[in-house]
Amino acid sequence: MEAEVVNVLKVFVPSLVAFFIGMALTPVLTHYLYKYKAWKKEGGKYALDGGVAHEFNKLHAEGEVKTPRMGGIIIWVSILITTLGIALLAEQFPYFFENLDFFSRSGTWIPLATLMVGSLVGLMDDLYDILPKRSTLKLRYRLAIVVLLSLFIGWWFYEKLGVAEIGIPFADPLFVGWLIIPLFILVSLALYASGVIDGIDGLSGGVFIPIFASYGIIAFSQGQVDVAAFSATTVGALLAFLWFNIPPARFYMTDTGTMGLTLTIAVLAFMTDSLGGGVGIAVLPIIGGILVVTVLSNILQVLSKKVRGKKLFKIAPLHHHFEAIGWPSYKVVMRFWVIGAVLAIIGTVIALI
Repeated sequence: MEAEVVNVLKVFVPSLVAFFIGMALTPVLTHYLYKYKAWKKEGGKYALDGGVAHEFNKLHAEGEVKTPRMGGIIIWVSILITTLGIALLAEQFPYFFENLDFFSRSGTWIPLATLMVGSLVGLMDDLYDILPKRSTLKLRYRLAIVVLLSLFIGWWFYEKLGVAEIGIPFADPLFVGWLIIPLFILVSLALYASGVIDGIDGLSGGVFIPIFASYGIIAFSQGQVDVAAFSATTVGALLAFLWFNIPPARFYMTDTGTMGLTLTIAVLAFMTDSLGGGVGIAVLPIIGGILVVTVLSNILQVLSKKVRGKKLFKIAPLHHHFEAIGWPSYKVVMRFWVIGAVLAIIGTVIALI
C-alpha cells in the first residue's frame, strides 16, 4: 500500500510542479515576446498546393501579425526544469526527494531527449518565421531532422531495448523484427504532420492533454512509473500553456511546441507497447484520433484537387473547414476537446483490457 502511494505521488507531484512553473514563467516570456514583437511581420500563409490560402487568410491573417509565436517554450522549459530540478534535489536531499525522482535511463531519457531536440528545431523554425522577409527553415530540412532522429530512436528501441514486436489488442503480439525501425519513422512523420492542429486559440493544448494523460495512465498500469510521471509532467506543463492560450490567446504554441510534442507521442506509444507488455502503438490512432483526422483531411484535400480538380473542404485541415462554414472558433475548439477526450478514454480502456 505504501509503495502505491509513493508511485501516485511520483506521478502527480511533478505534474503540479510543472504547472506552477509554467504559470510563473509565462509573464516573463510574454514580456519578451511582446517586447521584441515575436510575431509574423506579414500575415497569411500558403495552401498545401503552393497557392495562396485565401480562405485561411480571411480568418486568421490579421491575428498572425499581432499575436506572438513560440508559446511552446513554456511547455518544454517547464518539463525540463521539473525533471532535472527534482533529479538534482533527489541527489542533494535524497531523504525528501528520492521518491519523486523520475529521471531514469529506462523511462525518461528517450522521451525527454526527443522532446528537447524536436522543440529546439521547432524553435529555430519559429525564429526564421518571425523575420521580416518571412523566411523559414525549409520543410525538407525539418523532415530530414525528423527522419534522422526517428532512425536513431527506432534503432535504440530495436538494438538496445530489444523491441521487435507490436502489441495487438485481444491477440498475440506481431513479430516485425528490424521493421520496427521504419515503422517508428513512419509514425513519427505522420505525427509531425499533425502539428498543424495548432491553428485556433486553445485547440492544440486541449487536444494534446488527453493524449499524454492516456499514455500516462497506460504506462502506470504497466508499472512504468517513470514514463507515467513524465507524461503527467507534460500534462501539467500543457495545462499552464492552455491557461494563457484560451481565446484570446496570449501567444501561439507554434513549432517549438508542436514538433517536440508530436515526436514525443510517438516515443510514448512505442514505450507502452511490447516494451511494457501493452498495445500502445495499436491504440495510437484512437487516442490521437484528432491528430489522425487532421492529417487525413490535408491528404484528402490534396488528392481531391489533383484527381477531381476541386477542393473537398473549404480549408484544410478540418478545424479550419468548420470555421469557414460559419462555426465560431470557440465551438470548433470545445467540440474537438470533447471528441479528443472521448477518443482518449476509448483508447485507454482498450489498452487496459
